[in-house]
Amino acid sequence: MKSYAITDPKYYGDTTEILRDSLHNLFQTKKVDFLCFRDKESRIYEVMAEEFILTCKAHNFSKTLLHNDADLAYKLGAFGLHVSSSQFDLITQAKKYGLFCVASTHNEEEINIAVNLGVDAVTYSPVFHTPNKGIPKGLEDLKEKVDKISVKIIALGGIVSDEDVAKIKSTKAYAFASIRYFIK
Repeated sequence: MKSYAITDPKYYGDTTEILRDSLHNLFQTKKVDFLCFRDKESRIYEVMAEEFILTCKAHNFSKTLLHNDADLAYKLGAFGLHVSSSQFDLITQAKKYGLFCVASTHNEEEINIAVNLGVDAVTYSPVFHTPNKGIPKGLEDLKEKVDKISVKIIALGGIVSDEDVAKIKSTKAYAFASIRYFIK
């Protein structure tokens, strides 16, 4: 099962120096297959995204994704783009750029829409309890989606421990994604 780390300025900082140090610590302590730069509030998003890409390259890590900006992901040479469930229109643009595209989904209808637009993978959330993210889907619901839908499904939401990862692995999901699991 693949691992997908997602950054958040709360844990990775809001300056290039803190971001660089946080990413260095991440690469020293955890196995990561995909890494997404996510910052919904930064006034210097492009500067931070560029530092993210440069730091990942310095660690010989290439499976980088940016959140919600296909043009910038392409410009900076990111591996892919992660779009929110309200930005499915960016999937087509990402695919034109040749970017790997992940879409956030919360139900089967959203998964099907994303699949029809050509997405490469979806996050499905929240699997476990996550503050302010609604009622957890649970492992049985996740397993049902994994068994029923052909796209790569990445479990997301409330995955904070090795025990949680083991539970996700039992569903045969393609990957698990988390912010907090990857924090030292």
